[in-house]
Amino acid sequence: MQVSVETTQGLERRLTITVPADSVDSAVKSRLQQLAKTQRINGFRPGKVPVSVIKKRFGAAVRQEVAGDVMQQNFYQAIVQEKINPAGMPKFELVKDEDGQDLEFVAAFEVYPEVEVKGVEEIEIEKPVVEIADADLDNMMETLQKQHATWKEVRRKAKKDDRVVIDFTGTVDGEEFEGGKAEDFSLELGKDRMIPGFEEPLVGAKKGDDVTVEVTFPEDYHAEALKGKDAVFSVTVKKVEGQQLPDVDEEFAKLFGVEDGGVDALKAEVRKNMERELSQTLKTTLKEDVISKLIEKNEFDVPEALIEQEVNALREQAKQRFSQQAGGAQNMPELPAELFKDNALRRVRIGLLLGEIIKQNELKADDDKVMALIETSASAYEDPQEVIDYYKGNEELMNQMRNVALEEQAIEWVLENAKTQDVTKAFDEVMNKQA
Repeated sequence: MQVSVETTQGLERRLTITVPADSVDSAVKSRLQQLAKTQRINGFRPGKVPVSVIKKRFGAAVRQEVAGDVMQQNFYQAIVQEKINPAGMPKFELVKDEDGQDLEFVAAFEVYPEVEVKGVEEIEIEKPVVEIADADLDNMMETLQKQHATWKEVRRKAKKDDRVVIDFTGTVDGEEFEGGKAEDFSLELGKDRMIPGFEEPLVGAKKGDDVTVEVTFPEDYHAEALKGKDAVFSVTVKKVEGQQLPDVDEEFAKLFGVEDGGVDALKAEVRKNMERELSQTLKTTLKEDVISKLIEKNEFDVPEALIEQEVNALREQAKQRFSQQAGGAQNMPELPAELFKDNALRRVRIGLLLGEIIKQNELKADDDKVMALIETSASAYEDPQEVIDYYKGNEELMNQMRNVALEEQAIEWVLENAKTQDVTKAFDEVMNKQA
C-alpha cells in the first residue's frame, strides 16, 4: 500500500492510496469462489458452477463490493500509519479499478484541530457569593400565595397586579382589523402580555370608564399586515378585580404536600428548594462565564463534520420537544440547520477545549463527585433513594454522570488557575438574571 497525504485547506486532508493489484484480484477471486459454492444456475449442479461462469455473471458487482471493502480497510490502515486523527467519515473516490492493475482511490476528510489551551492564567472570573435572607424567603412565600390567589371585584381604580375585565375594538387608519376585537377579556395588569403600551392607560381606570389606547405594533409582530402600524383601541372597563391572597396557615401548607409541621415546615422546605436552585444557578452561571472566557482566549478551526453532527443532535432535541408539546411528530417540518449552527459551533469548541484540559491533566471522574451529582439530581424527587438506586443500576446513566463530573473537574481546573474574585450579590439579582 502506498499513501500520499495532501493538506487541501485548513483541516481538510486528502489521502491518495494505492493498493497492489494482486491483493485486490485475490480478494475478488476468493469472493467469486465462495459464490460458486452457493449459487444455483440452470445446467449446473449445486456447488459445481465454474468460477468463469460466476465471474461472467457477477464479476462486476463482486469487484465493486470488494473495492468498497478494500477502500475501507486500507483507509484505516493508512490513518494509523500516518498518525492522522480524522473527524467524521471520509468521502471515497475510486480513481482506478481494473483487473490486473493496482487499485487507486482518494479519501477526503477533515482532521481534529490541534488544540492548545492558552491564556487560562489571564482569565478574570467573578464568583458570586449569595445568602438567602429572610426577606428573600418572605418574597418567595408571597409568590406562592399569588399562585393560589383568587379574584374579587373591587370598587376602586385599577392598579398594577389587579385584573380588569374589558371590551375593546382596535382600528388601523380608522378601519377595524382581524383579531382586534374582544368582549369580557380578562387582563392582569403588570404582566405585559399585550402589545407594548396597551396596559398603561388602564392603570387608574375604574368600572364603567371608556379608555382610548394608542399603540404601535412591533416590527416583529406575527401578523404581517400589522407590523409597525399605529393602532387605536377603544376600551370599556367592565370590572376591576383585586387579588385575594390565601392566609399562610396549616391549610395553605397542605396545598404543597406539607402535612406535618405547618407553616414552619413549609418555610423550611421552601428555603431548601431555594438553596438547591440557587446552588444550581450559581454553578451554571460560573460555568458559562468560564467557558465564554476560555473560548475568547482560544481561537481555532473547527471541523465542519463535527458541527454538522452537533446540528443534527440539536435539531433532533428540538423536534422531540416540539412533538411533545404538539402531541406528536406527524407533519412536523424539518427545522433549518442555520437555526442551530452558532450553538453547535460553540458546543463543539467547548467540547474540544474541555477535552484537551481533561487529557492534558489526566483527569479521571471523581467517584465522590459523581455520587454528589446523582444525589443532587435525586433530591428534587419524592423518593431520592429510589432515583439513586436507579442510576446505580444503569451503566449508561452512570457514564453520562461521569462525563458531567469530568466537565466540572475541568471547569474547576480553570478556576484554580484563573484570577478569581468573590463578589457579594443579592438572591434576586442572581436568580432574575438567570431567568
